[in-house]
Amino acid sequence: MKMRRHKLFLTLCMAGLCLISFLHFLKALSYVTFPRELASLSPNLVSSFFWNNAPVTPQVSPEPGGAEFLRTPLYSHSPLLQPLPPSRASEELHKVEFVLPEDTAEYFVRTKAGGICFKPGTKVLEKPPVGGRPASGTKRRKWLECVCLPGWHGPSCGVPTVVQYSNLPTKDRLVPREIPRRVINAINVNHEFDLLDVRFHELGDVVDAFVVCESNFTAYGEPRPLKFREMLLNGSFDYIRHKILYVFLDHFPPGGRQDGWIADDYLRTFLTRDGISRLRNLRPDDVFIIDDADEIPARDGVLFLKLYDGWTEPFAFHTLYGFFWKQPGTLEVVSGCTMGMLQAVYATDGIRLRRREYYTMPGFRQYENSTGHILVQWSLGSPLHFAGWHCSWCFTPEGIYFKLVSAQNGDFPRWGDYEDKRDLNYIRELIRTGGWFDGTTQEYPPADPKEQMYAPKYLLKNYQRFRYLLENPYR
Repeated sequence: MKMRRHKLFLTLCMAGLCLISFLHFLKALSYVTFPRELASLSPNLVSSFFWNNAPVTPQVSPEPGGAEFLRTPLYSHSPLLQPLPPSRASEELHKVEFVLPEDTAEYFVRTKAGGICFKPGTKVLEKPPVGGRPASGTKRRKWLECVCLPGWHGPSCGVPTVVQYSNLPTKDRLVPREIPRRVINAINVNHEFDLLDVRFHELGDVVDAFVVCESNFTAYGEPRPLKFREMLLNGSFDYIRHKILYVFLDHFPPGGRQDGWIADDYLRTFLTRDGISRLRNLRPDDVFIIDDADEIPARDGVLFLKLYDGWTEPFAFHTLYGFFWKQPGTLEVVSGCTMGMLQAVYATDGIRLRRREYYTMPGFRQYENSTGHILVQWSLGSPLHFAGWHCSWCFTPEGIYFKLVSAQNGDFPRWGDYEDKRDLNYIRELIRTGGWFDGTTQEYPPADPKEQMYAPKYLLKNYQRFRYLLENPYR
């Protein structure tokens, strides 16, 4: 009997110890994010394996291996990404205010006869001979008028082709401004760091403030690291840091997981309102442009908006879709207006600018009356004259994978929910053929790299670095 009691006592003690150990294990587990992702069977589970501590840039040499499946070209980590020094890791970039400077660059030259010519768009002016009148009427015309270079139009040679061949109804009223507008370009970023680098180089000298929003959640509601913040602090974007206003979205909107459009809209609303609230020295006629990270407007069109009066608002951009696959037509997305219209008509909400017709907004008539301007929507560019680029799938296979699993839960079918669509070899085959996730294949011919709008100039100047964007690596 005593032996049984001792055995029972020992058994209870061991069970108690096991229970206590298990409770301690559960408590420790609650601080680890990986098991929580495992428990929820999230498709983003393996994304951490592809999200390295550095952006990737392609090398020229292909990866050796068998021909039974496509392989991704080798990628090397950028030397710019180094561990953050302790003194900079705690900087609160999302609270810093940004004072818009005046643009003091001299874009126009005034002739002795009183003409105003846009310097980059005008041939070198010929001065009349000393001590007399010009020998011919042609030379006198060149001195009195601006002689435009190819791609530039108008009396001052400051109207680019993307405006000259646009549907702007007020081309005859365009006049150069005495003081340039400031341009604010707002973007949400997830993992598009190479395209962000291209944007900064394409528009860096014409945009006065890049308002970039980053969240610690994907559009699907999964946690993500603050890679852009890290890159700002470690010097990766020091060449443009003075023009960047960092916006941090530290929460996911209620209902955003069930209805992905709530999350998608909220990202742009927060970007606009938080960013604009921290800009100082704003004027109502400054230009506001909101883009997705994969939309890059052409420099000449943005510069025109900065330097000219007489255009109407809001405005869109006709953008070329993709780089190495030649697809017909363009994408047309309403992207911009003046700051006055953004605040008075769209209630400082970027998603309303992109998705709502201005004449459905309650304040549009009052804004017209107060400014004396009739609102007419127009688009820079045309289906034959591209005013920018929209490259939704211009990533490595790993980048496309991360885009799939990060996508909001509203644009159905959500391909990130399908295991076979997330397979890297399947994604490589889609890149090779130009196919789509629904199984369809379009007969797109390869684009000609010699075309004027094939890709942004910075991409072409750094061809080897961005080779994976400019050439199909699997053909």
